[in-house]
Amino acid sequence: MTPIVKKKPSAQKKGQMISIAIPVYNEVENIPMLYDQLKPVLQKLPFVFEVIFVDDGSDDGTYAAIQRLQQQDRRIKAISFSRNFGHQAALTAGLQHATGDAVITMDGDLQHPPSLIPTLIEKWQEGYQIVFTVRESTADESFFKKLTSKLFYRIMASSSKTPVQPFGADFRLLDRKVVANLNRLEEHDRFLRGLIGWVGFSSIGVPFTAEARTAGTSKYSTRKMIKFAFDGILSF
Repeated sequence: MTPIVKKKPSAQKKGQMISIAIPVYNEVENIPMLYDQLKPVLQKLPFVFEVIFVDDGSDDGTYAAIQRLQQQDRRIKAISFSRNFGHQAALTAGLQHATGDAVITMDGDLQHPPSLIPTLIEKWQEGYQIVFTVRESTADESFFKKLTSKLFYRIMASSSKTPVQPFGADFRLLDRKVVANLNRLEEHDRFLRGLIGWVGFSSIGVPFTAEARTAGTSKYSTRKMIKFAFDGILSF
């Protein structure tokens, strides 16, 4: 795990912006529900927000659903891929287009609870530049996925000096300095969990329980999971 360096709380600057980058693929049913959960959370926080949806080549009307939200809320931005390039590519696009003083990445399937966002921001204000989340459990996770996840993190821990948080999620907050460093890297097949540990910076973890999917199915097939694992192992 990346060493945790404690810092003095940083004073909030007037007009600070928080970007929220959300990669989505065939999540037409979840988009409105996610927005309904996200909106009241953001309204209570004293920040300017932008919400960037990255449509990873969906073919179910996801992009049209995002465009409808844009008509309701000017904070909504949209990026649309010509085809499905994968979750890591969509996350990277979100980071590259985010303009906030901090960037929060989260999935669009409602398994990353928007209610945790104030806690992530609070830790950032305390001086941490990376606030990652750790899944304590997942409501609908299969035995096979639990077993393969444990095996993957065991291999990573034994074969690499780069810290990769076990059972970490792509639900995290990154300070602008961290994002700037990540955006300078030129890796093509990115394993962001490893890259974030590699660039360093002060960090702290926040536990959460991933809820069961409200609608749709997981887009991480066994084939995609294996590719993701190999990208991580071969990269680090």
